[in-house]
Formats: sequence, structure tokens, C-alpha cells
Amino acid sequence: MTAPLHQRIRSEIEGQILSGAWPPGHRIPYEHELMAAHGCSRMTVNKAMTALAEAGLIERRRRAGSFVARPKVHSAVLDIPDLRSEVTRRGQTYAFRLISSRRRAANGPAESELAAGGALLDLRGLHLAAGRPLAVEHRLISLAVAPEAAGIDFSQDPPGAWLLEHVPWTEAEHRISAVGADAATARLLEIPRGAACLAVDRRTWRGPTHVTQVRQLFPGEAYDLVARFGSSRGG
Repeated sequence: MTAPLHQRIRSEIEGQILSGAWPPGHRIPYEHELMAAHGCSRMTVNKAMTALAEAGLIERRRRAGSFVARPKVHSAVLDIPDLRSEVTRRGQTYAFRLISSRRRAANGPAESELAAGGALLDLRGLHLAAGRPLAVEHRLISLAVAPEAAGIDFSQDPPGAWLLEHVPWTEAEHRISAVGADAATARLLEIPRGAACLAVDRRTWRGPTHVTQVRQLFPGEAYDLVARFGSSRGG
């Protein structure tokens, strides 16, 4: 059965956004242009655009038109960091050591939301900079959203970098905390048990769909968070 025209228009625009062909800030064709291209009414186009706006994929600006939305990050400090790029930019050699990879069912409500009725890819690994441990990572990827991840060799391609390149995100949430290293973490990071670690917990979405959740643990002295702010007031 053929999908309604407004859904097909939405899917066409969504595909351009999620593939990266239309980057953040790109102007979507005006409604009259979409009406002409698809031979439909303004109401049909408006239904498609409203659905895209509600999914967080576009911003509708009165009199200016509609634009691809910029990703939302629920943090005053962070964007999505690519550790491989950060380490390389510092002039150090980067490596990722895959500790384990398995496909499994969701466990509990939070994981069920991530899985969206499918399976999860459960990955554990260690990021290294200049041959030294930088971060322990535990990541879950929704195979309902990124089924191709099941066939990737993450011992060659770190999962975070792969996701940034192949599964565009539209919204992210960070939580930052300080924790003491447990025995397994201490062994991998080569620090004393109980030593202070920076924990970064992150979740990302593509539109309304949950893509991945990850926890990275850094030795306290090895990583910092820097932000530069401008005043929201004129004075």
C-alpha cells in the first residue's frame, strides 16, 4: 500500500537531512516550491513540515521559511566529542582496543526504549592516547536504528567515530559526574582502585528515535571540559 503523499514528502526531506546532504542551517524548499514539485495542496505540504518540526529536524521561521535544525545538546558545555580526532589534533597517536562485542536483548525500561523493539549491540572498549589509557567505554547501540553496526569491525573503527560519520544525530544529552574507579576500571586505566574518574554519560537521538547510550570513564587528571560563554545581557 502506497504511503500518503504527506508522509512521502516528509520521508524525502528527512532522508536529505539524515544523510547529511542538507546540513544544519540549510534552507528547505519553500512550501510553494514543494507544492509545485509534488503537485499537491498547501495543506499536504504543511502536514509534512509540521511532522518534521515536531521531530526536531527542521525549524520553521515566520516569513523566512524552514531550515534544517541545528542539533540540540542538553549541556552548557559539551558537543559530541570524537576522541580519535581530539587525540590526533594534540599530535598523539590514537588507538581503540575492543574488549567485548555482543548482540543482546534489552534489559529494563531504559534499554527497551533504546532498543525500540529490536536488539542492542553491547560494546566495551578502551581508548588510548600515545599508548596510554585515556578512557574506558561502555556503549549500547540500537540495531533497530543502525542495523549495519552489527557488521562493523569496531576493533578497526571506534564506535563513536563510526556513529558520527554514519548515523547523524539531532539531539544529545550529557551527564557529568565524578566516580571512584572500581577494580576492573582501575586495571584498564592503570590507576589505583578508588582513584577519581570523570564519568561522561551520553545519550543521542535521531529525531524521536534513540540511537545510542554510552558511558566513558577518564582518569581525573587526563581529561577536562572547557567552555567559553558570552553574556546574554548587553552590559
